[in-house]
Amino acid sequence: MRLHQLAKEMNIDGAKLLQFLNENGGAIGSQHSGVTEEQAELARANFSGSTAGDTSSAPTATNAVISAKVPPLSKPKKEDGKTPTATEPATPTPIPATAEKNESVEVHETETGEVVVDGKLTVKSFAEILEMKPNKIISELMKENVFASINAELKFGVAKKIAEKHGIVLVRKKTPAPSPKTPVEPGKDPGVSSAPDAPDNPETLCLRAPVVSFLGHVDHGKTSLLDKIRKASVAEGESGGITQHIGAYSVEVNDHPITFLDTPGHAAFTAMRARGANLTDIVVLIIAADDGVMPQTKEAIQHAKAAGVCIIVAANKMDLPGANLDKLYQGLMEAELLPEALGGDIGVFPVSAVTGEGIHELLEHINLEAEMLELTANPKRAADGYVIEAKLEPGMGPTATLLIKRGTLKVGDSFISGSCWGKIKALINDKGHKIRTAKPSMAVKCMGLNSVPEAGAAFEIIKDNRQAKKIAKERVEAERQESLKQTKPEEITLENIFEQIDSEKKKELSVLLKCDVQGSLEAVEQLLGEIESDKVSLKILLSAVGNINENDILLAKASHAVILGFHVSKESGVTAIIKREGVEVRLYSVIYEMADDVKRAMTGLIDPEYREKIIGQAEIRQIFEIGKRSKIAGCMVIDGVIRATGKARVKRNDDIIYEGNLSSLKRFQNDAREVRDGQECGISLDNFIDFDTGDIIECYLMEKLEREL
Repeated sequence: MRLHQLAKEMNIDGAKLLQFLNENGGAIGSQHSGVTEEQAELARANFSGSTAGDTSSAPTATNAVISAKVPPLSKPKKEDGKTPTATEPATPTPIPATAEKNESVEVHETETGEVVVDGKLTVKSFAEILEMKPNKIISELMKENVFASINAELKFGVAKKIAEKHGIVLVRKKTPAPSPKTPVEPGKDPGVSSAPDAPDNPETLCLRAPVVSFLGHVDHGKTSLLDKIRKASVAEGESGGITQHIGAYSVEVNDHPITFLDTPGHAAFTAMRARGANLTDIVVLIIAADDGVMPQTKEAIQHAKAAGVCIIVAANKMDLPGANLDKLYQGLMEAELLPEALGGDIGVFPVSAVTGEGIHELLEHINLEAEMLELTANPKRAADGYVIEAKLEPGMGPTATLLIKRGTLKVGDSFISGSCWGKIKALINDKGHKIRTAKPSMAVKCMGLNSVPEAGAAFEIIKDNRQAKKIAKERVEAERQESLKQTKPEEITLENIFEQIDSEKKKELSVLLKCDVQGSLEAVEQLLGEIESDKVSLKILLSAVGNINENDILLAKASHAVILGFHVSKESGVTAIIKREGVEVRLYSVIYEMADDVKRAMTGLIDPEYREKIIGQAEIRQIFEIGKRSKIAGCMVIDGVIRATGKARVKRNDDIIYEGNLSSLKRFQNDAREVRDGQECGISLDNFIDFDTGDIIECYLMEKLEREL
């Protein structure tokens, strides 16, 4: 039996039960840890007199714990000797002074038993609140991947998480925002900006809702769990319930909103990344507890890791008889995700889309992770963000579902996304209600566009509709001119990968590896791992068994990677996607051929080194004027050879007065490729006519040195 199940059975708070058992019945990690029968009987005997919401009879109730840790609040006397009334706030009782005078913190207990913190929270002061030794706090922080000294300042989200494990509800003191009494002059507010790339003033940044995506193996309950959360978020009695679905929706947990993206699996997830749009803050990995980690689950893990976002695991289908968390934990460890229950940092939450078990705990943990991420945005600027979905709807015309990244979107704003533009006539939220404004992390459907924008494309709000229309027309014309050139899109190949990656200042070769069987995969990984270089690294984004599929192509496109296949083939329809996305796929049947190609590609990433080689000199004997702005130097080659493709420098009394390129090299009246020692020639240089007789023109080449790993 899990501790949270025992708490539910006894109708008491799980944090209080965890505190009691840790003090009296042996160490227990979290509310999702198992309890023995002896521990369960001890808890039942101790809390037998408590009722729902009232644990005052329990000797280790939270109120008792807090009162032991925080000095009791006595009603202070006024200067006139009178006791303040109930409406007057009691003075917070400070905890003992910390090491730094300017880092002292004040705490007080509320009537509901919460501990309110005001000021900076250091490891030392936090230990005093919990009545624990600082080294114990430091040890618990290390489990959260936080390394801090005794006087280091703690992030409130981390402290709150640790306090909850010990039955303490930590709350930050809220400072009411001052209401402006004088209108701000236009253009004077440092936080308001209409320029898309203008930096945000830190003073204008506010907390925003986390954006969450659900990923996982097919049939593991992603859609069912999303539907369950949607239904749970609708207040009882609301007519119509969820009236429409717009690709994203928001729920509130303890007055904190969460925005969910309803994406069709990780294919769309990486397709957005391929367009430069990493919209997700947190990924919830859906794994059926009766199946465990499956092939698509591993791919989803790779996609989430590639995006660099926070990962939470929802162990779904806990209502089924075959649910096995131990098997699920084992699969996660094989995928290099270590659950919290085994000492790691990945939260695993048992849930059921059928019964609703564990969903509230999952949503609370998402809020906790969001608090630790400290997600912020400036709502006081012109909005920008990304198009999630777009379509042509009967009676509504072109519509687009927008996820706002920054700023506030308003009815009447001038909108532009690619070649699509318009003036927003209406905004509709996920409940089907018309609204006037939408703030960061909100998803809304908008109307008033001239055409359907591209899903995944960025949007921005600009000054007026006339400017939006002008920019859109310019983009259409640019696209037309580009199509007239009939040039193929630049492909990602092993031959040209150096030019592309060097331009982006990258010194890393990214590959996706697909093999026929696990044994082959291990052999290829071992061989590629033996390639050593201190100049460039090899990064295997994904290594898996099976044929090359569409998801592989999208991940390679998003990550600028090459796909390497060993004894595998391409799935049906993938060839067209490969051609469209411009991703190279190399298939091999000999393992060492693959290794040789990888070495050559890695070598191509190394910055080239050049060496100057002087090949000839010519002396200027006569100068010929060709028009007012052009001169040709009549020269005699006195050493080596002068080549039309070489570079040139002009020396006058051993001083270099010019370096550049030859614009022409002539032998008599004809163009010449090269002129040798003892021959006459005419030389003109790019952007230089200040010749003088006796000057020496030196011709040289830049030789590229061979690169080595």
